[in-house]
Amino acid sequence: MIRGFMAGAAVALTMVAVTGAPAMADTTRDRQWYLGDLKVAEAHKITKGAGVTVALIDTGVDPDHPDLADALLPGLNTVESDLSGTKGTEDVDGHGTAMAGIVAGRGHGSGAGVLGIAPAAKILPIATGGSGFKPSSYIAKAVDFAIQRHVGVINMSFGGADDETVHAAIRKAQAADIVLVAAAGNDDAIGNSAGQYPGRYLEVLAVGAYGKDRKIASISIVGPHVDLAAPGGQIMSTAKGGGYEVSGGTSDATAIVSGAAALVRAKFPGLSAAEVVHRLTATADDAGPAGRDDAYGYGLLNVVKALTADVAPLPSGGVASAVPTQAAPPVGAESDGLPKPVGVLVPALIGGGLVLLGGVAAAVFWVRRRSG
Repeated sequence: MIRGFMAGAAVALTMVAVTGAPAMADTTRDRQWYLGDLKVAEAHKITKGAGVTVALIDTGVDPDHPDLADALLPGLNTVESDLSGTKGTEDVDGHGTAMAGIVAGRGHGSGAGVLGIAPAAKILPIATGGSGFKPSSYIAKAVDFAIQRHVGVINMSFGGADDETVHAAIRKAQAADIVLVAAAGNDDAIGNSAGQYPGRYLEVLAVGAYGKDRKIASISIVGPHVDLAAPGGQIMSTAKGGGYEVSGGTSDATAIVSGAAALVRAKFPGLSAAEVVHRLTATADDAGPAGRDDAYGYGLLNVVKALTADVAPLPSGGVASAVPTQAAPPVGAESDGLPKPVGVLVPALIGGGLVLLGGVAAAVFWVRRRSG
């Protein structure tokens, strides 16, 4: 879901959640259609992401979910007034728990529960609160904490206004050789499509969502900032309270790509963040019009190919938003080869909530639509 630098907002539509239901747990894996679509079982014969940490800037993560046992590191709650000492492991909304399951769910028992894209990776949970507007300083603090903990990937399943405080933190993370993955954004029911940052920043890999038919989802924002598409419809994952939920949006797609980035970093530990992004985009399956397009970016994520293909290295001096081969423009570049534009700061409505674009009132929206 997209909620603009805002946690847990009105963009969410409906959610199917079953808490503490063994029957649901027994069928959960079967409902993870995207595991088959991405040939994740084949990828896991190569690597499961061990040794890589993914920072999850979100609403926190439920530490008691059985599918996330041993997945969580001590994190951070960026809300200065919070004295609970939860360190990011108290989810006030549920969004973060769902993203954690998509990235690194371990499942439980014999094939039960949610299996993540990188089930041996670690999650660094960084909570920025629940529903309500969040100052951009919270997001910058979260990014800084991830840099201090030397993570390999930062997952940003949210969107908001162009904000220099956030962008400065993103630049620091790029300089620290971290793979930066963010949602391309969700279009709401009345056609609003604001809240596309940090996905529109040149340093960030922006992810759109496709459904079971492998066509771009109707809610997935399209545009020159889109770099890659991943499954984002009817996504089964972990829910706050120990259960499961089915949902959809570019949040989910972003978490899948973050998991894939963790797999690539585990398989090729010597690759820079730039080369990891390059490998993910260069091995994507072309979709839509030939070559890069504004709906699918460079194509559909191909996890196995990203782990096995012979990919030409980046030219000397390549950056983290680097380019696939065949003379394509850089990831994060506009189709005319120019950097992703810095947007004009104007008020906008997303999902019925006012987003003040820019300044300390900037809000973050978790970019996820929940659906049955």
